Amino acid sequence: MLYKFKSKTTGDLIMLQPNGRRVLEIIGKAPDPKGILLAAHMPAAIASLEAAIAQEQIELQAASAKAKGVDEDDKALLSLRQRALPFIDMLKRCSRDGSDVVWGV
Repeated sequence: MLYKFKSKTTGDLIMLQPNGRRVLEIIGKAPDPKGILLAAHMPAAIASLEAAIAQEQIELQAASAKAKGVDEDDKALLSLRQRALPFIDMLKRCSRDGSDVVWGV
């Protein structure tokens, strides 16, 4: 399954199910196939995503300091930051313009 986020302000943003589910759970939305994020709730959603990214960065730094001999393949995994930044950008632009974000419609 794919999550296709849409708004009047930005182009569509498509995420694979595991990534879309994680982002929706972080912002406090049910990872249902259809939903809406109102413009009024976007500042809180952005803050939640940014806090989760900061927490993940702390955990990654601690893990890399603990295990110096990590394979290069492990470093190739994409972090939450890389996956969520396009969504955060979408939310910031929509919040500024007062437009909602929907998915599955």
